[in-house]
Amino acid sequence: MSVNVLYKTSAKATGGRDGSAATLDGSLNVKLTTPKELGGGDGAGNNPEQLFAAGYAACFIGAMKFVASQGGPKVPADASVTSTVGIGPRSAGGFGLDIDLAVSLPGLARADAEALVEKAHQVCPYSNATRGNVDVRLTVV
Repeated sequence: MSVNVLYKTSAKATGGRDGSAATLDGSLNVKLTTPKELGGGDGAGNNPEQLFAAGYAACFIGAMKFVASQGGPKVPADASVTSTVGIGPRSAGGFGLDIDLAVSLPGLARADAEALVEKAHQVCPYSNATRGNVDVRLTVV
């Protein structure tokens, strides 16, 4: 499937999980540290799963706003998405991710909220990238 790319960014990481990562334009620069659950020292810094969780949550709100612009229910100004990303060994070998998205849409009827979330899950690029190879559970809270 081809993509009509409208925006690109590049980031460079050095040192792996105990190094750093920065966008080439300098707008983001983070110190990386391995969580103790994965054998690290749990020092000051962030890990790739935290960055993925933040990106997915923000992108999913954008996907809901896109759906709303196409005739769906309006996304409340105080809408939020809490993305929980887990990592661990896969039964088939290697490591995998496990994701929960808890979506809060205050003021929307539950049926409207659930329909909006499901439609957003079909257009969100993070959802499309993970579909079929990562468990993503959606919950309207």
